[in-house]
Amino acid sequence: MKFKTETSAGGIVFKIVKLPTSNLQHVLWLITQHSKHKGWGFPKGLIGDQRSNESMPQAALREVEEEGGVKAKIVSQKPIIVKYKYRFGEYLVDKTVYYFLMEYVSGDPKNHDWEMMDAKFADEDEVRKTLSYKSDQEAFELALKIV
Repeated sequence: MKFKTETSAGGIVFKIVKLPTSNLQHVLWLITQHSKHKGWGFPKGLIGDQRSNESMPQAALREVEEEGGVKAKIVSQKPIIVKYKYRFGEYLVDKTVYYFLMEYVSGDPKNHDWEMMDAKFADEDEVRKTLSYKSDQEAFELALKIV
């Protein structure tokens, strides 16, 4: 078996909405469903796969726009770091993902790219029930402590 490392950046994006029946605010979170493996998670992708000099924050913002269909702004410069391993063909991939906490600015998750079969905003309970991977669930719990 061959070994490979990958470094990705992404965003855990929140959107604050007012409830129609009161002045209370409600927080929604952007989640995406991958077209190939069908798993639900947060938008992320390889750093520098579009531009060789791309920074982690630039890659994270780009991936949120491509995979999540929305523009967002980074609200915490300290990323939530996730590490996991997976098999890809003959490779065992050691992956590190740097998730930046972001606030929604504009756009519609329906405008996601081909890599995702779905993207949507969901409340905290739905996100907890929907996320497919333990690493994303742990990252989400850390994000909740920051917001």
